[in-house]
Amino acid sequence: MFHLLDIIGTIAFAMSGALTAMSKKMDAFGVFIIAFVTAVGGGTLRDVMIGRTPVGWMLDLEYVYVICIACVFAVLFRKKFDRLRTSLFLFDTIGLGVFTLIGLEKGINIGLHPIVCIALGTMTACFGGVIRDILCAEIPVIFRKEIYATICILGGVVFFILKSFDFDDDLLYLTTSLVIISVRLMAVKFKWYLPTFENK
Repeated sequence: MFHLLDIIGTIAFAMSGALTAMSKKMDAFGVFIIAFVTAVGGGTLRDVMIGRTPVGWMLDLEYVYVICIACVFAVLFRKKFDRLRTSLFLFDTIGLGVFTLIGLEKGINIGLHPIVCIALGTMTACFGGVIRDILCAEIPVIFRKEIYATICILGGVVFFILKSFDFDDDLLYLTTSLVIISVRLMAVKFKWYLPTFENK
């Protein structure tokens, strides 16, 4: 289940990056690069921070192949994604839920404190999107009023609460991912935002 979620998250973020690049009218190389850094950016930062080098995608080319396939799929079927913004949002949300979980699990595996694990999960989920938005000349979603990183933190708290009740691992992974995805969908639907500040 853990490996499957990792692949799903990689596909989702690669698609998110490719769709963003196409919305900016980038060429084929630009689309691939944005898809790639979106998919591996958070995991690369996480692995460097915990001293796991070479980083994951360098040791397992399966991730590179998956990103390539997802990128080609996004390009070939771009006209099917008639509502590009909606498609981008859905793929980004799936990646957010899955990659938060992966970061949490990596932190637990090396014995980090739960608070640090939650921070690691949040960075894993958000940093690829930050790189994507910066390269596409956008203000990163994490810095806008939309609830984004906060949802990752909430997911981390839910994860450790459920873990304390000895939930089955597969059920724990699935439930945590669904909580993050569901809360973000509801946040957008019901317009839940964090307060913004202006310097007057």
